[in-house]
Amino acid sequence: MKRIRVKPKFNKYNSPKIGLIALSSDYIIERDFKEVLKNNNIDLFVNRIQAYNPLNKKEIIVMPGCFDSLSAKLIEKEGLEIGFMSGFSVSSTRLGMPDTGLISFSEMADQVRNICNSTSIPIIFDGDTGYGNSVNVFRTVRGYADAGAAGVMIEDQKWPKKCGHTKGKDVVDLDEAKSRIKAAVDASKFGDKDILIMARTDAIATRGLDDAIERMKSFSEIGADILFIEAVKSKDDMKRIIKEVPGHHMINLIEDGDTPLLEINELEEIGYKIAVMPLTLMSASVKTMQACLKNMKNKVYNTNVSKFSELRDIVGFNEYYEIEDKYK
Repeated sequence: MKRIRVKPKFNKYNSPKIGLIALSSDYIIERDFKEVLKNNNIDLFVNRIQAYNPLNKKEIIVMPGCFDSLSAKLIEKEGLEIGFMSGFSVSSTRLGMPDTGLISFSEMADQVRNICNSTSIPIIFDGDTGYGNSVNVFRTVRGYADAGAAGVMIEDQKWPKKCGHTKGKDVVDLDEAKSRIKAAVDASKFGDKDILIMARTDAIATRGLDDAIERMKSFSEIGADILFIEAVKSKDDMKRIIKEVPGHHMINLIEDGDTPLLEINELEEIGYKIAVMPLTLMSASVKTMQACLKNMKNKVYNTNVSKFSELRDIVGFNEYYEIEDKYK
């Protein structure tokens, strides 16, 4: 057999090429690469892979509510995949005040940033009404995205808004509500960081279920990723919502709230994608603190508490020591 040497031919005028594999949600790395390669006559090819999205799971997602960085850490350490931060919990723990529109965008965004810096799991955050008109909604969504939020909830209440399971709330007209959600959806596609949009309506309280369903249909058509009708009163109403409005639906489960606490597997059978428990951790913390304070008042030590070693581990002392040793 005769051996034939084939000399490869290269076109020396072709530009060098670099391939980049990036998550579909990460546009920052592509921007950085382009900045580095600018004016160097190098072609950049980007291949995107699908980022993890818990909404793609078949089974229902149980989403606990956090209220600060510590509670977010506990959610992650317990192995749960996603969390939620409500305005009620932040207003209560940060201000010691009710969820009646008293907390500001800047205070909420600061809490978003702190929580996102403390955990690696996705967290959806309460954006209330967006803190103003549709332009404010756009700013709120981008501000939350820049702070690291995986999702933001925007609702259709009149300002000052109220907790969804309390009295005195009302909703804006449908056109204004649609404008808010449209601004939120547009904002989610703007900039370097993706963010999910949860559209919420509180229309059941003042306008009835029919109006709430029509609003949710409109929000779904606009492009909301998650649909949330607040304070659903019965199992039959839940079934009707899921039947008439296609999409990923969330149900809000508050102990002693307006919505019946059905079993999680029952909610999954109805068709809900997310079961959020926004206040359970905070309520449990309050109950435990009250018991501890009663013991202190009676000059009794508290034994049903975390060990100091466990507490140190939860807040990250071991990781700190590792970093400290590295730079000695």
